[in-house]
Amino acid sequence: MAATLYVIPGSHPAMTARLMLEQKGIRYRRVDLMPVISKLALKALRFPGVTVPALRIDGRRIQGSRQIARELDRIQPEPRLFPPDPGARLAVEEAERFGDEDLQGPVRRILWNAIRRDRSVLASYARGTRLGVPIGPAVKAGKPLVALATRLNKADDVTVHHDLATLPGMLKRIDDWCEEGVLGGEEPNAADFQIAPSLRLLITLDDLRPWIVGRPAGEMAMRIVPEFPGRTPAILPGLWLEPLREAATAKSA
Repeated sequence: MAATLYVIPGSHPAMTARLMLEQKGIRYRRVDLMPVISKLALKALRFPGVTVPALRIDGRRIQGSRQIARELDRIQPEPRLFPPDPGARLAVEEAERFGDEDLQGPVRRILWNAIRRDRSVLASYARGTRLGVPIGPAVKAGKPLVALATRLNKADDVTVHHDLATLPGMLKRIDDWCEEGVLGGEEPNAADFQIAPSLRLLITLDDLRPWIVGRPAGEMAMRIVPEFPGRTPAILPGLWLEPLREAATAKSA
């Protein structure tokens, strides 16, 4: 089975696809692409869309972590990414949908907003990648790329301030799924692989790590993704973190 996975550094959905391939025991070749420029590369490779993860497997081209999950279960049923029981599968699919549609975007915007404030952290997220260009010079010359990525992802201050205000509710929802057994079971499922990389990416931000580790959601993320390249020192405005402080205070009261 010939598989090639196209990713970009620091991409949480790309990490989702990597983890699912590894869970299935499917060997694959990883191709690292530069952010933003990846869109042109994927078009040239004849993928239907311009986003990662993009998987070419046995001549087929599949994009999107949820689509990849279903294709992997089709071509190699065990170990399952979705439980066989219909009710349990519906719960996993709802958590997976939330991770893809509701959580993934805010996480991406928060990261790009932070990178816009300190481009030097880009090098840490590219650790272990093979981009075909030296990382140091690429980071130094990366101001236009970061500006374009920030704009394309709508990672402006107003939007990211709102994203951080909604984060406590999202974390609570993930905690609840962990306590209900939808997430964090002995055998990881598609929803675990969908949500854990997003949380693990947030944990690389010093501003957010204290509010995630130590809770059920954070414990699940650290177990599924023990290592995630990158680190961003505290850089976000303190006022933006107030909802997280308030939620933590309310929980401990």
